Amino acid sequence: MQRKNVFILGLDDRNREILERTPTGRGADLHPLSTLDSLRSEHLDIDETVADALRTLDAFDGSVDAVAGYWDFPVTLLVPILAAHRGLPAPTLESVVRCEHKYWSRLLQSEVIDEYPAFALVDLENPVPPSEPGYPLWLKPVKSASSELAFRVENDEEFHAAVAELREGIGKIGLPFEEILRRVDLPPEIAEAGGTSCLAEAALQGLQVAVEGYVHNGECVVYATLDSVDFPASPAFLRHQYPSTLPEGVRRRMASIAERVIGRLGLDDSTFSIEYFYDPVEDDIRVLEVNPRHSQAHASLFELVDGAANHERMLRLALGGDPALPEGTRGEYAIAAEWYLRRFSDGLVTRVPTPEEVRRLEEEVPGVQVVVVPREGQRLSDLQAQDSYSYELAKIVIGGADETEMRAKYERCAEELAFEFDELPGDGR
Repeated sequence: MQRKNVFILGLDDRNREILERTPTGRGADLHPLSTLDSLRSEHLDIDETVADALRTLDAFDGSVDAVAGYWDFPVTLLVPILAAHRGLPAPTLESVVRCEHKYWSRLLQSEVIDEYPAFALVDLENPVPPSEPGYPLWLKPVKSASSELAFRVENDEEFHAAVAELREGIGKIGLPFEEILRRVDLPPEIAEAGGTSCLAEAALQGLQVAVEGYVHNGECVVYATLDSVDFPASPAFLRHQYPSTLPEGVRRRMASIAERVIGRLGLDDSTFSIEYFYDPVEDDIRVLEVNPRHSQAHASLFELVDGAANHERMLRLALGGDPALPEGTRGEYAIAAEWYLRRFSDGLVTRVPTPEEVRRLEEEVPGVQVVVVPREGQRLSDLQAQDSYSYELAKIVIGGADETEMRAKYERCAEELAFEFDELPGDGR
């Protein structure tokens, strides 16, 4: 069979290696489309990025069989634009915007489910603390990435402090997002909200859970449920774990909610992930966020447990195929998780683990893959795609027979991965 040419927006080395191990990836040639650095630029110009990418596709000497991506903004929104230009399978741009504009998404969710938090739109030019939801609440941009500029707010003083930070930083993503919005026929209330307003949402409690799935020819399929476990007394993730330990009945309810929400949003020919809070005391489920993509961070977990990364489903969809995996596909481990090594205050990185130290640890501890995040000499607050309350030092994928074995491997990694810092004054995290 002739090899397929698949163009990946923001193709990076780690994910290229995973993609090339998938059944479909082994029979395809993967081509980078726009660099990850350019896509994350503080001065991102959507029209220019689209034009540059189309020139690359048009100049390619061969068939362009698919355009795909696994990153958040702007990749999720560029894929349908570029695919539509080439007549390739992809979700519509409008359906992706419905998912990604938090206010629009909430309005549509409220039409088909009850399992969403109270919410209200906040105008940063005339910021008024909403009476509903009351405190505590989360204040976040209508479009953000990786929990950037998301603030838990307990009172009016914290509300206005968060507004000040949001005003300063919201344009980085909000302004290019508005370039995207101009390509879509928006309802009046969404056009008025634009891309640089904020959403106030009731603070949720309980266990954080995510489902991953896909839509193909209008059929919505949830194929996985994962648990997200926080650090003690912190909203920062300690690990994402697959498969979930929740009861089957709870997982079925989450799948049912996903089917209704995805149907109302109109997403098709796409992977997706939906994040939830589950309160086991009240047996209550609430939708936190809808993402029109699978999670590249989970790719290795599926590879370790299922025998094929979730990228495989993305590739199949992008090539117009059925994303269902063959029966009997199995991985080496019963459970896997991506663990995070974090620091909760700023600092200047004076030492990171060497490649030799990382390689030795991976060789000595089976089922472990380590990615060091900061560089030596880097200030942690200069890292991109961080949340508002901690800094990632390393991402550690671990497979094990059970959770006890995984935790023992993580503790060994945390002990042996040597980071050093110079303290910086004045950081309140």
